[in-house]
Amino acid sequence: MSAITTNESRISLRTSADAKAMIERAAALMGTTVSSFIQQSAYEAAHWGVTDYDTLMLTRRDFEALASSVEKPLKPKVALRKLMARK
Repeated sequence: MSAITTNESRISLRTSADAKAMIERAAALMGTTVSSFIQQSAYEAAHWGVTDYDTLMLTRRDFEALASSVEKPLKPKVALRKLMARK
């Protein structure tokens, strides 16, 4: 996954000396800058966090119930037909 590389916005953060040293080491091992490493890591974490939040997980039973209701919807009740007939 590739993050957007335009540098239009800035994010600042404070961290412990140990965390900074670990991030610097990881960036060096990957052959990138600390900024690029942090940007890519944060982007990937954000992407997966949003994807996880936006994904609906269903049990097989619930999925089958949903699929059945989509494939064979219930007939509208009289009250709904009257409401939809209004102009």
